Amino acid sequence: MNAHDPIREMLGTSRYVMSSYLQDLSDADLLVRPVPGAHHAAWQLGHLIVSERKMVEAIAPGHGVTLPAGFEEAHPKDAGHANASPGFSKQAYQDLMQRQREKTLQALASFSAEDLSKPGPEAMRAYAPRVGSIFSMVAGHELMHSGQIAVIRRVLGKPVVI
Repeated sequence: MNAHDPIREMLGTSRYVMSSYLQDLSDADLLVRPVPGAHHAAWQLGHLIVSERKMVEAIAPGHGVTLPAGFEEAHPKDAGHANASPGFSKQAYQDLMQRQREKTLQALASFSAEDLSKPGPEAMRAYAPRVGSIFSMVAGHELMHSGQIAVIRRVLGKPVVI
């Protein structure tokens, strides 16, 4: 096992969990909130895409997916409680997530083991002190939001999948 393998495994595991939780949700299900004031799944997916893109671009410029017009503006941190739909389908979110993850993995492959130990971007060092930490953060962030989507599944009466 090399330095890159555990990171790839973490990224794969977080994507497996998220995909499992999304598999039987409809576009309408993505707008359900588990409690008043909580983020719906559509916002969370958009937030994950925008965040992964920004984190990866910070360490590997050119490794961010091109977002549809208005996408980032539809998923800002302060708009997660708004009642309006961001206007994207589950398939659109999943396609963007997959395309960004491919770029993330390409970025990971472009770094040597030594590069992964270098300091992370100054603005991100509080949560990602090293370049390799960015990739770990991407995986952990997705897994954390997967847990929130698991709660939405319970509200919807969906079966436990993991």
